[in-house]
Amino acid sequence: MAEAAISNVATRPEDVGIDGGKLEQLFKRVERDVAEGLLPSAQVAIARHGRLAGFRTFGRAVQGGQEQTATNETLYMIYSATKGIVGAAVWTLFEDGLLRLDEKVSEIIPEFGTNDKERITVEQTMLHIGGFPMAPFRAEDWDDRERRLQRFSQWRLNWEPGSQFQYHATAAHWVMAEIIERRTGKDFREYVRERMIRPAGVTDLYVGLPEEMNSRVAEVVYVTPPIAPEGGFGEVTPDAVLNFNKPEIRKIGVPGGGAAATAAGIALFYQPLVNGGLAGDGTRVMQQETIEMATTPRTTDIHVEPLLRYPVNRALAVVVAGDDEHREQRGFSIDASPRAFGHRGAGGQIAWGDPETGFSIGYCTNGFRSVEDVYNRNREISKLATDCLI
Repeated sequence: MAEAAISNVATRPEDVGIDGGKLEQLFKRVERDVAEGLLPSAQVAIARHGRLAGFRTFGRAVQGGQEQTATNETLYMIYSATKGIVGAAVWTLFEDGLLRLDEKVSEIIPEFGTNDKERITVEQTMLHIGGFPMAPFRAEDWDDRERRLQRFSQWRLNWEPGSQFQYHATAAHWVMAEIIERRTGKDFREYVRERMIRPAGVTDLYVGLPEEMNSRVAEVVYVTPPIAPEGGFGEVTPDAVLNFNKPEIRKIGVPGGGAAATAAGIALFYQPLVNGGLAGDGTRVMQQETIEMATTPRTTDIHVEPLLRYPVNRALAVVVAGDDEHREQRGFSIDASPRAFGHRGAGGQIAWGDPETGFSIGYCTNGFRSVEDVYNRNREISKLATDCLI
């Protein structure tokens, strides 16, 4: 998707309250990592008030089996940033009267109600406090619904539902995908596309990548030596990350981490969600009341990040910035409002928006570096992005 092909682009950044000079500083910071050889390619976009304010891509990447210049048409695997997209689709089930937070998952999916899991609620599942963070589900079985249901019945609790937080890297969102299918009668990928992505006016965001788009995806590489995951993130191994270089894995649209997108697609997806539910063309994607309900933090002080022990401040399938000193650790700019929400992705993908300012950001890269490098980079980029606000 070349930048000129996007319909809702501001003529000037200032037309949507973005400082053009500071936007260039943001672009230079993103470009710097590529110029210094820290990343092979990177892409960033910011949007405000329903329109794209700026979008740039830097570097080179293997695309379609050949190394070539990365452009604004280059797609990136966005890993767990997918969670906010699929999660927002689940919000529409609440809005349409098809789902309640207090429902037991087993009442919707009887196969799930085994091994003491019948107590787990929809709300607990969406908050990652359901108690089954390490539930196994092999990549070879991801696109087999019968195997999915078999796995649900075999899964066991790691701890008492609601008693603690531990990131459910993929398991919780497979349950959400099945809930979508049970309550709508549609494939979850089709539902996400029809109910959220298309009404939002977003192109180049795919939960389930069409085969013909594979030649546009930047293959993921480790720039620094990969390190085995710690702190309950056991599924996000180097092998699992690199698995998404395979077209057969990309097409599955893993609901907890398998979407492909441009940075512009991410930034524009969040625009209706931070502008009262209205897309840039005035289409109502969702009611404001639904968004406010879904983005209100529901975890408590006992639900803390396992290693660093700060409150996770989780809403329904998204993280909320909060009004304490931990908003950067949660993946936001230090200047974001307490109501900002979104979900970052492995490798440093940035995806969040702020309803106080109508601002959203998308950032993608195909280069994986250390956790410390990713944290510092994302902190700087998010801060420069909010500095652009007029």
